[in-house]
Amino acid sequence: MREVFIAIAQFHPRLDEPQANLERIGDIIDHICAAQKVNLIVFPELATTGYECGVKFTELAEQVPGFTIETLGARAERYETNLAFGMVVKHKVESVVYDAAILLGPDGQMIGQYHKVHLKPEERPIFRGGFRFPVFETKFGRVGLLLGWDMAFPEAARSLALDGAELIVAPANWETQHIEEWQTYLRARAFENSIFVAGANRIGDEYTYSFGGASAVVGPRGETYASVGRDDNDRPKEAYAIAKIDLDNVKKYREELQTMQSRQPAAYRGVVKNY
Repeated sequence: MREVFIAIAQFHPRLDEPQANLERIGDIIDHICAAQKVNLIVFPELATTGYECGVKFTELAEQVPGFTIETLGARAERYETNLAFGMVVKHKVESVVYDAAILLGPDGQMIGQYHKVHLKPEERPIFRGGFRFPVFETKFGRVGLLLGWDMAFPEAARSLALDGAELIVAPANWETQHIEEWQTYLRARAFENSIFVAGANRIGDEYTYSFGGASAVVGPRGETYASVGRDDNDRPKEAYAIAKIDLDNVKKYREELQTMQSRQPAAYRGVVKNY
């Protein structure tokens, strides 16, 4: 068995307040790790800034590694855990910014970053799209990163699975009115690829958006290993959940079901055509 403990944390990032958000993320990490040793903690998309920052994202973007990586890296090293979270990053050309997911290792160093490939229409004037789906080696297994709306595209998760990912980590900003869509995609991507999926979705309201939480860890047969529920008033709540998974189940179910092995790539030429 390859047992892995994954924490999914959903909270309400404060809009345009990166320092306050970093402090809140740090507090959540402290709380989780004081209660239990975990291998990975997952936070939402754009967790350090909020979503509706508009052109101010250019000012909020950081080169990586930078202050945010150093700050959260110190927490990762303190507790010897991996961290995954979303933030806005920039390259040397400051007007070029990306909606990014970051993966930190238990030594506090950055294992890798992923740039969101599938940008919503309202995101395209702000962010530049990514163009690849990297898989990262960690001490506990092979991890792929997706962000939010990427989960709506089966090609993204399938690309990661074919390149060896055993776990897809998906920080998200998924809206309340479409939360059933989010929950369906978590299960569908897990089912399709006989893979584990850990999705951390934010909560809270901004100018025109309301975000619905429903963070969960889903297994290769669509089973829910952990999820964050709702409060007594049936609203998404700020909370976390911890799942214990066995990554050996990925190989087990792929061997039993033969879904991946039964693919017929020569028949899928239409998949790469533009609409």
